[in-house]
Amino acid sequence: MASVTKLGKRAAVLAGGALATTLVLTGCAGGGSSSNLNGLIVGTSDSIVSLDPAGSYDTGSFVVQNQVFPFLMNTPSGSPDVKPDIATKGTFTNPTTYTVTLKKGLEFANGHKLTSSDVKFSFDREVKINNANGPQSLLANMKSISTPNATTVVFHLNHADQTWPQVLSSPAGPIVDEQVFSATKLTPASKIVSGDAFAGQYKITSYKQNDLIQYARNDKYDGVLGKAKTDQVTAQYFTKETDLKLAVQKGDVDVAYRSFTPTDVTNLAKKKDLKVTYGPGGELRYVVFNFNTQPFGATTSEKDPAKALAVRKAVADVVDRNALAKQVYDNTYTPAYSMVPDGLTGATTPFKTLYGDGNGGPDVQKAKKTLADAGVTGKVTLNIQYAPDHYGEASDDEYALLKTQLENSGLFDVNIQSTLYTTYSAERVKDAYPEYQLGWFPDFSDADNYLSPFFTKDNFVQNHYDDPTIQKLIAQEQAESDKTKRADIIGQAQQREAEQISTLPLLQGKQVAVASKDVKGLVLDPSFKFRYGTLTK
Repeated sequence: MASVTKLGKRAAVLAGGALATTLVLTGCAGGGSSSNLNGLIVGTSDSIVSLDPAGSYDTGSFVVQNQVFPFLMNTPSGSPDVKPDIATKGTFTNPTTYTVTLKKGLEFANGHKLTSSDVKFSFDREVKINNANGPQSLLANMKSISTPNATTVVFHLNHADQTWPQVLSSPAGPIVDEQVFSATKLTPASKIVSGDAFAGQYKITSYKQNDLIQYARNDKYDGVLGKAKTDQVTAQYFTKETDLKLAVQKGDVDVAYRSFTPTDVTNLAKKKDLKVTYGPGGELRYVVFNFNTQPFGATTSEKDPAKALAVRKAVADVVDRNALAKQVYDNTYTPAYSMVPDGLTGATTPFKTLYGDGNGGPDVQKAKKTLADAGVTGKVTLNIQYAPDHYGEASDDEYALLKTQLENSGLFDVNIQSTLYTTYSAERVKDAYPEYQLGWFPDFSDADNYLSPFFTKDNFVQNHYDDPTIQKLIAQEQAESDKTKRADIIGQAQQREAEQISTLPLLQGKQVAVASKDVKGLVLDPSFKFRYGTLTK
């Protein structure tokens, strides 16, 4: 760890994936029959950044990785609570030492033995590779790993962390084959697939990134999820949400998961041969302020921290979340007044009381006073970037309405620009965007997973927010075993961030999947993991 740049305690999953390429196979984005595809067919408009776990931290990639890689700890279907997966047990032997015992006789699909050496290799390589789009910030509390024998893994932590078992089930947790994967750089998908380097419920038999993936059941998987119920699954990737809707409506795919427009969900729910399944929420939509390049930011010619904060506060005063939820998303999303969604232990609503009318609505006069008191004169120019190919076509309407709200206040001139995510994901971490859209789909259902990814030092968001107070609060809540005390600390952290506004939460949503009536075993649970292994038809 000392030899690499340490990121924050956690990193933000960017809901979705990179740009999905145009599908050329029969039954894909262009329509037509999919009868030539094998097994149960799953469709998605998400996309994949990398099959290698060290090179991705996004929902589209993680869905694939969940099917084919094992974890030390995992969430059984229907539960948010982790249990040993390819392990027999995992325990804190002291506050900063977590010991995992592997099952004996574990193998990858290629016949290579899976031992503690592979486990240590998997975590160490993520930290060493330190990819800009990787999940290594989840491992910032990992001081070192020791392997006393082939079935024992000991994690030595920098400080006490009650969420560590959950971290082992997160995007940082897939166990890979050290005989196939590189220790120092990302491994190409072609090598992973040809090496049959899988030990999850499924193995991949054919892989065309953001096009089509064919899976076959891996009978060597020996974990908490049990054997996959369907022998073969094909995943198809669609460039547009409307194409995904048409595919499930016509029966070209059996299950469609992520993402639909609100109108599509309403229409599909009326189809007699389809069923819409909803799962617990957790997805957030929010705006990030780059503390260097936003108006009056640290690297601008007019740098002024007080004025920069006033701009952020004024934006928070003007935004009308209820209008965004209703007019754009037909209330399939609800207003979010904290980065910790409603329903999680410790969740509060500081943005509701601190800004606008104090009850969730906008207040332009308050925004004017905030700017005037800080000495900000004239209209403030905001340059907001967003990525509709990544966060859904409704982003166009969402950011158009956000622009209207801000400009109608008379306080802002707003330039909005959309960018393809392949460019967006690289440029946003290079300070190219003063204000920009991000989405979040959680690693696990704990409030910490909505705090440490964004607000620890050098966090995944990489917007130059660095506040020792909130960092201290996050470290305290991670170490606190008393639930009541921990919830109070989590509340303090939310209040602190809301006072400074590193990120501006807008909306929180639900999980939604649509399937034909003959599909069984579709589960959307608080683990926020979509698994093919429970599906049958």
